[in-house]
Amino acid sequence: MVKKKKTTPSKRSKRPSKPKVQVKLGNHIRSLREKRGWSQEKLADACDLHRTYIGGIERGERNPTIVNVEKIAGSLKVAISELFQEN
Repeated sequence: MVKKKKTTPSKRSKRPSKPKVQVKLGNHIRSLREKRGWSQEKLADACDLHRTYIGGIERGERNPTIVNVEKIAGSLKVAISELFQEN
């Protein structure tokens, strides 16, 4: 008879938390997009970015470059600084 090894809880830590600035930026972009009645796909097309990339930014999972932030701000017709303002 073969004995099974006892399994121990994984030593992997939880996923690192998302930086607050990324989450705030993503939430603000989502809010502005939804105020315009745009889908993620429509925003992505206007920015010449991929829909899943926009979704990742909105969820705070992606860290967009300043060039992509500029594209998003331009498509939403707001200043870059507005994307970083507190609500």
